[in-house]
Amino acid sequence: MEGISDLRIVGIDELRPPVIRKAPYIDIFFKLSHKAPADWCNALNSLLHKQSTAPKIKESEGLYIEAWVRTPDEIIPFLSMLKEKILDCNRQYIERIELAANKAGMANASLSQEAGEQGRLNKIIAELDFDEIKR
Repeated sequence: MEGISDLRIVGIDELRPPVIRKAPYIDIFFKLSHKAPADWCNALNSLLHKQSTAPKIKESEGLYIEAWVRTPDEIIPFLSMLKEKILDCNRQYIERIELAANKAGMANASLSQEAGEQGRLNKIIAELDFDEIKR
């Protein structure tokens, strides 16, 4: 299974290739390596919202970054910027998950510190092993 740290741009959407039109822009759809979670998509959109070309990813789809450039010469630097933003987003997303896990662990630890029967029960619950039985 692929994780957030593996998330990256792997190509262009084959069904929507960039095309030169009469309009002064080129639509471009970058394909991600795998579907991203909705909260990751929201985080990436937040990181990209100040970009002049307004790149975005649909949270419900989570697989394509939709953007536009004015000229073909802008594509390479634009892709480099997107790659950096994705790395930043991955790092921030993982940090948020680790922080939440640490907070949950600290909360569980404080519950198991309670006195009396409730403290004993909390400690037993915190130490339960839900791994599969190996035969």
